[in-house]
Amino acid sequence: MRHRPLGQSGIEASVVGLGAWAIGGFNWGGTDEEAAVAAIQTAIDEGITLIDTAPVYGFGLSEEICGKAIEGRRDEVVLATKCGIVWHTQRGDHFFDGPPGPVYRYLGRDSIRYEIEQSLRRLRTDRIDLLQTHWQEATTRREETMEALLELKAEGKIRAIGVSNCDVQQIGEYEVAGPVDVDQERFSMLDRRLQRNGQLAYCREHNIAVFAYSPLEQGLLTGKVSADRGFPEGDLRRGSARFSAENRQRILALLEDLKPIADRHGLTYGQLTIAWTVAQPGLTHALVGARNPQQAKENAGGGDAQLTEDELAQIEEAVARHKPQ
Repeated sequence: MRHRPLGQSGIEASVVGLGAWAIGGFNWGGTDEEAAVAAIQTAIDEGITLIDTAPVYGFGLSEEICGKAIEGRRDEVVLATKCGIVWHTQRGDHFFDGPPGPVYRYLGRDSIRYEIEQSLRRLRTDRIDLLQTHWQEATTRREETMEALLELKAEGKIRAIGVSNCDVQQIGEYEVAGPVDVDQERFSMLDRRLQRNGQLAYCREHNIAVFAYSPLEQGLLTGKVSADRGFPEGDLRRGSARFSAENRQRILALLEDLKPIADRHGLTYGQLTIAWTVAQPGLTHALVGARNPQQAKENAGGGDAQLTEDELAQIEEAVARHKPQ
């Protein structure tokens, strides 16, 4: 498994990370806690050192599961979580209404301090390797947020600072007050905004690692989502335009065109997609969800594959032909 640095932090992590959104259950039709713990432990066994979670993933459940899974193995992982999506206060920008009530985006100093203590408790650890602002909001100065993060870093409670769901202007506002080590954004073959708007190039120039979340498009790019598959109530893919039968058929056609490349390297479609993701200039790590040990083992297999320039060009051509509407 290849490793790459997290910006200027001095920390390195596997290019494939385990994204723990789905194991929180909320918006994913629930979770099997025993299988989730086993998935995380298998991921570590297979060389994945990066685990990324957040308080809002299952409203604490994902962090608790991660904490159980890494107990006794804490020093084997780079543990990343987030702050700024809260339900203990009604300050900031209203985001959505969830099971605990109104949920807000808020990055005030006192709130971040409250959140970090809750995360440390749920994760059963004394430090977070990477703390990221989960979503940006308009009521708190970027300088105040960064100052709070720098205070936590000075106290040894966090080791590196990141942002997520951010734009270049907002990253620059953070950088005025302190270093940004990581930017976590949605990115996949089907979602190339970061390349179009120059954000990948900016991060590369500023020595900021970029984590891609949803690189497999919530399973679409694995080839395991048939055109007629149904999704249960509570699953965010149910009713999604991206998951329409027509789009699924187009993606299955795309994957069929990519089969010769996958077969040449002995890769599944998911592994090929992971390899393509971390081959994009400026894109340093891919966060991939796993809800059972089999998925975790498969994901890890994408971390060593390296595609040729000709193969990358062939993939670009196939995506252009079949990209869903």
